Amino acid sequence: MPGLLAAFSVFLLVGAALIPAAETDFPGPRFFPVLLGTVGLVLAALLALGVLRTPEPVPETPGRRDRTHSDFVSLAWVVGGFLAFAVLLPWLGWILAGALVFWCTAHGFGSRRPLFDILIALFLSSLIYLVFGTGLGLNLPSGLLGGGF
Repeated sequence: MPGLLAAFSVFLLVGAALIPAAETDFPGPRFFPVLLGTVGLVLAALLALGVLRTPEPVPETPGRRDRTHSDFVSLAWVVGGFLAFAVLLPWLGWILAGALVFWCTAHGFGSRRPLFDILIALFLSSLIYLVFGTGLGLNLPSGLLGGGF
């Protein structure tokens, strides 16, 4: 997970560096991608350090001497949710696609309360839609809820 987070953060930083932006007022179009990429790299380093310092115990299995293990099912939920978000965003719109990725991430991180998770996911994606749409003036896709595709 730290490697995936670091790779995504580097992707954000490279993408931010490639944004053609004239001299604009602060914060400008590069500010948030650079901020998120930097925070992502710091979090990836902290996660990697935590895994190396205190690995989760692995059940004793004859013939194996691994100190760490990976939970590929959880990773598949998170990555699959992100891929579904990327593919379905134009059709579902930000609110529904964002709720989907938040719900998949919560499930991947171990939450077993699907109804509560989807309500929180819908609330968070709606809040982000309002903040970015109203506060920053960005046009996020509305999809099904906006009456079109």
